[in-house]
Amino acid sequence: MTTAFDFDTRAIDGQTFSLSALRGHVLLIVNTASACGFTPQLQGLQQLWGRYGSQGLMVLGFPCNQFGGQDPKPDGEIAQFCELNYGVDFPMMAKTEVNGDQAEPLFKWLKAQAPGVLGTESIKWNFTKFLVGRDGQVLRRYAPQDKPESLAADIEVALAKG
Repeated sequence: MTTAFDFDTRAIDGQTFSLSALRGHVLLIVNTASACGFTPQLQGLQQLWGRYGSQGLMVLGFPCNQFGGQDPKPDGEIAQFCELNYGVDFPMMAKTEVNGDQAEPLFKWLKAQAPGVLGTESIKWNFTKFLVGRDGQVLRRYAPQDKPESLAADIEVALAKG
């Protein structure tokens, strides 16, 4: 796989979701959790989606239960929680593992393209974010504590690159 658009994953409704359909978009890919101290970032992610979606930004949420068991509910309940509590209407994927042998192939690729602190590939916690350019290449990895609104300038630069 050479770009993010080469991957298929599963949407939260269980259907295959092909990232090739998003070719030409800027992607913000985030591992989320419903019961995490960072969960209110869902609101900020929704605001980015509302502000930049029409310009080509696609926010993709990947619920993950690997960190502190903070997203144990079934996919349908996760989707309902995100919509009711944070107004999320950007695409949410099925619950995903982001580390280990069972990690989603997309996340294995993202981590290899944009290692974290000191070159470690492992994702350390919920709400790690990856910004992917219109060409499908990873532009930057952000830490969980990086608030969505702090990504706006980088998103604008990525969107400006036609």
